[in-house]
Amino acid sequence: MQALVVYESMFGNTEQIARAIADGLAERCEVTLADVSTMPPALGTDLLVIGGPTHAFGMSRPSTRESAAQQGTVRPGATDVGIREYLDCSPLLPGIAAAAFDTRIDKPLLPGSAARRAQRQLRRLGCRIVLPAQSFLVRSSAGPLEVHEEKNARQWGATLAATVAATQPAT
Repeated sequence: MQALVVYESMFGNTEQIARAIADGLAERCEVTLADVSTMPPALGTDLLVIGGPTHAFGMSRPSTRESAAQQGTVRPGATDVGIREYLDCSPLLPGIAAAAFDTRIDKPLLPGSAARRAQRQLRRLGCRIVLPAQSFLVRSSAGPLEVHEEKNARQWGATLAATVAATQPAT
């Protein structure tokens, strides 16, 4: 089973989560991990996993990425393109299994989720959503991740792989 994990990361926290998810998926899948700036094609994969930071209650936009860059040192190329643009220019992906995740600040009353918005867009593209959108917590905009979030991401990736494997036709 071929899995593609596409992530957007400003400060490296979402990348850490994406790597942990890829590790969990690798128990049952052949995994390609790709920064969104490479615009990897999703056609031909069995599972597409999309993730990015939550900015202004949803997926980042050029203005929110620029604002984040003003808060501290961001990864090279991080402000150029995000998962919003990736999904906006994607062809239809009928029947491809998909899931979405995000990173967000650990504040209970702070609304919004990049993962839920990405999941809606994946559905519009014809994807079959395998698990509900998942959030992983950071202590502040620039991080670091909350304790155990990498472990939680690895477990989520393994659960995602098992769920997709259970729904694949027998060969």
